[in-house]
Amino acid sequence: MKHKIFISLDLPEKVKKRLVATIEKWHDLPVKWVKKQNLHITLVFLGFVDKNLLSEICALVNKASQKSNIFDINFQKIELFPSQNKPRLVALTGKSNGELKNLVNNIEKNLGISATPKKVFHPHITLGRLRAKKWKSLNFSPEINTKFSFTLPVENVNIMASNFKNKEREYIILESCQLK
Repeated sequence: MKHKIFISLDLPEKVKKRLVATIEKWHDLPVKWVKKQNLHITLVFLGFVDKNLLSEICALVNKASQKSNIFDINFQKIELFPSQNKPRLVALTGKSNGELKNLVNNIEKNLGISATPKKVFHPHITLGRLRAKKWKSLNFSPEINTKFSFTLPVENVNIMASNFKNKEREYIILESCQLK
């Protein structure tokens, strides 16, 4: 049996509530909005993984996490992502930093995903995915650019499974790995 697996950072509940309240003003746009309980920051997407490999993945991610000290990520604004001209998402974007880049590189290296380290990692929280055809058919170009500041202390990373339950996406934490 295979599971859709990714490595992520969780958000505090109060931040999730603030995000949901802030994006409410755009709910008439052709966007599939992420449910509050599913808001997170994806660090590494693994895709479909055989269940038998999960314990090994957890051990490797845990080992990589132990190489990183606790750090903060600063988030600044909600905007169309990756750009205003060619958007695919509505996202809360943050400042890249060396600690986050190193954490992602360590995880990918331990998992054997990438031999070439990333030069930069741009953190973002997907709030909604544009419905491409409907978005392009709008007779105006919606502008989404709102300040939303908060600092996320990164103390652990989560190994997550993405499942469908009653036709709804549900994310489950399989293991949480502490940073040092």
